[in-house]
Amino acid sequence: MTQRPLTAKGAEKLKKQLHKLKTVERPRITAAIAEARAHGDLSENAEYHAAREQQSFNEGKINAIESTLAEAQIIDIMKIDAEGRVVFGATVDLLNIYTDEEVSYQIVGEEEADINEKQISISSPIAKALIGKLEGDVVDVNAPGGLVEYEILEVRYI
Repeated sequence: MTQRPLTAKGAEKLKKQLHKLKTVERPRITAAIAEARAHGDLSENAEYHAAREQQSFNEGKINAIESTLAEAQIIDIMKIDAEGRVVFGATVDLLNIYTDEEVSYQIVGEEEADINEKQISISSPIAKALIGKLEGDVVDVNAPGGLVEYEILEVRYI
């Protein structure tokens, strides 16, 4: 079994989502199936088929989250002494040297990556270029849009 890195915060978020799927969604869907069954002929009962589809989707999500948590290597960034280096879980403030645009990213596991939350996957080109570097270093990133040069302004472990 391959262990996949996951931040402690990301693991907690997945556990909460799993709890909701099991304790809120599963009973709601079970009740919807029971109600649809009460309407009679199941072969032409759209409500029944929709509820069964929801059940299948919900159970699939539950299985995926349980699998992710079982394979996870949970890393608490607050307990790591990385000596200022960019490591998994670190939040990195960057300056795009070409555009003077500042951006901040946290390097997280693939399952918790969300660009809208400024969380990038450890396997992304930016994260791969940043790992092991220090504040003040300049890194070249082979991004899908071409080569981008960033200066590391600050490395935080939050």
